[in-house]
Amino acid sequence: MTLFDMTGKVAVVTGSTRGIGRAIAERMVEHGAKVVISSRKQDVCDQVSKEINDKHGKGKTIAIAANISRKENLQNLVDEANRAFGKIDVLVCNAASNPYYGPLADISDDQFNKILSNNIVANNWLISMVVPQMIERKDGSIVIVSSIGGLKGSTTIGAYCVSKAADMQLARNLACEYGKHNVRVNCIAPGLIKTDFAKALWDNPDTLKVSTARSPLLRIGIPDEIAGAAVFLGSAAGNFMTGQSMVIDGGATIS
Repeated sequence: MTLFDMTGKVAVVTGSTRGIGRAIAERMVEHGAKVVISSRKQDVCDQVSKEINDKHGKGKTIAIAANISRKENLQNLVDEANRAFGKIDVLVCNAASNPYYGPLADISDDQFNKILSNNIVANNWLISMVVPQMIERKDGSIVIVSSIGGLKGSTTIGAYCVSKAADMQLARNLACEYGKHNVRVNCIAPGLIKTDFAKALWDNPDTLKVSTARSPLLRIGIPDEIAGAAVFLGSAAGNFMTGQSMVIDGGATIS
C-alpha cells in the first residue's frame, strides 16, 4: 500500500470521455479506484468505459451519461453511481463550457449564462448531491478542475476566466464548510493543455508559439500531466490539503 493507493475508492469524473477527464479516470483506475465515466452522450461513455475495462479489468468503470446543465441529469448520475458501486469517495468536477471567444462587451446573455451556470452552478449542484454521504462517513475528496484563467485576465476568454476564478472561491468556501467533517475540497488549475476543449488556443502554430513563449518549459502540456494531481488529491497523499488551487502550467503564471 502506498500514499497514492486508491484501492477500494469510488470516483465520479465528469467530462471523462476525453482530454483531462479521461486521463484522470484512467490514472485513478490504475491506482485501484473504480470510476464512473460521464459525459453528455451515453454511447461515447460506453465506448470509453469499455476501452478502460478491456485494458485494466472488467468492472473497473461504468458509464453514466449526464448533461451538467440539467440538475436532474446530475442527480441521476449520483443515484446510479451509488446503485452500482455503493458509494462515492471522490468527485472530480471536470466538465465545463466555453462557447465564446472575444471581448466581454460582445458576449450574449445566453453565452455568459451558460458559462456561469455550467462552470460554477452545476459544480455546486453536483457537490451538494454527493457530499452528504461523505459527511456521514467523515471522509471524502472533491476536486474541481479550474484553470490558470482564474488567476489571469484575458481579452478573449474573459467569461470563462471569471467562472474559473469563481471555482477557486467555491472550493475555498466549501472547504471551510465541510472541513469539520473531514471532507476536502480543492481545485486543479491547469495551464494550456493539448485537448479538444482548448484547441482554439493551440491549433494555430502562431498562437501556440505566443502562448508558450514565456513559459519556462516552453511547451504545451498534455492531459496525463494533470491526472497525477487528481490521484494525489483523491488518495491518502492529499489528506491534509484542502481549499487550495494546484497550478500545473509549465510555469506560465510565474514568468
